[in-house]
Amino acid sequence: MFALGATVLGMAFRRPFQFREFVEQFWFIASVTILPTALVSIPFGAVTSLQVGSLTQQFGAQSFTGAASVLVVIQQASPMIVALLVSGVAGSTICADIGARTIREELDAMEVLGVSPVQRLVVPRVLACVAVALLLNGLVSVVGVAGGYCFNVMMQGGTPGAYVASFSALAQLPDIYVGEAKALLFGFVAGVVAAYRGLNPKGGPKGVGDVVNQSVVITFLLLFLMNLVITGIYLQVVPPKGG
Repeated sequence: MFALGATVLGMAFRRPFQFREFVEQFWFIASVTILPTALVSIPFGAVTSLQVGSLTQQFGAQSFTGAASVLVVIQQASPMIVALLVSGVAGSTICADIGARTIREELDAMEVLGVSPVQRLVVPRVLACVAVALLLNGLVSVVGVAGGYCFNVMMQGGTPGAYVASFSALAQLPDIYVGEAKALLFGFVAGVVAAYRGLNPKGGPKGVGDVVNQSVVITFLLLFLMNLVITGIYLQVVPPKGG
């Protein structure tokens, strides 16, 4: 799997680049993930805001509700939501497509003709996952923050000025950068894992279904582990604003 990831990185800048395949995969992944991502972001941002607002009220720190809830959405929730939807919706489709081609021996025929299956099929799909993940991360951040703002102001009696002021007082640009970096890495991992499992099915058509399930589970485990490592490094390297 790591070797496939390194090969994809090396072939991403090698000609000929399958631009048409990339556009088709990008459009497909975006079309099947935009609406679910937006729908998931609204309740997630609302629940985060409600929970954080309840805790800050207990400690008498209602003025920090906006900063806490928004930072949680931007740093943690947004890239994870994007990664889980990209891997669960798009990754499973990519794995099933490549797995079906593998058991039909289409990839063997491509190799006989001197065409690299990785460069022709895997690279554009992985890059499409990365591009969609980056763009969806911005969408989730905006929708999640807006949902949290509305629920805090309407249901918890928060003031719009305090919500915005606390966020601007504690947030900083690296918070957005780390969210985008997570989305980029998570999209790459989701695409590579889906392609790897699709290239190695066993047992015919039943094996394709098995590798699809395996790709989703493996991706989820890797993403949560990567999120833990990246967050730990970020909190140690980037000092908090005002600290």
